[in-house]
Amino acid sequence: MAQNILGTQIITQVAIVCRDIEATSRAWAEMFGIETPSWSITDSVETSHIEYGGQPTEAQAKLAFIDIGDNVRLELIEPIGEPSTWADHLNEHGDSIHHIAFGVHDMDAVIGRLDAQNIPLVQKGDYTGGRYAYVDGQSKLGAVLELLENF
Repeated sequence: MAQNILGTQIITQVAIVCRDIEATSRAWAEMFGIETPSWSITDSVETSHIEYGGQPTEAQAKLAFIDIGDNVRLELIEPIGEPSTWADHLNEHGDSIHHIAFGVHDMDAVIGRLDAQNIPLVQKGDYTGGRYAYVDGQSKLGAVLELLENF
């Protein structure tokens, strides 16, 4: 049997990029009959060490999260500035699903295994308590994947 490249099959998040996080948050909250979630802004490049296409970028995003069961969260992302995978996706596809996320261990090894499968790293950065990476599995898997590694 082949190795599980990600080391998991558990989806932790589905993310949607949007032009207006307040309106999108309200719409999802109304659908689920819950309170509208608050949102926050990602850290600056000095703290997040964000890189897009292998280069530092000043891009940030507004984020809101909604728990949707079985330890899965809906993430809403409104890009702030460019370049970023979020802004590129929004400009190309409009408000739509951006990625599915998986919690991983040893992110560098996972990125290496994915790259060997022609699923390249697109963007990466840090957040309080962990780090993330987006890999472009669009042509091979039909989706962008986010890898989340919490410390």
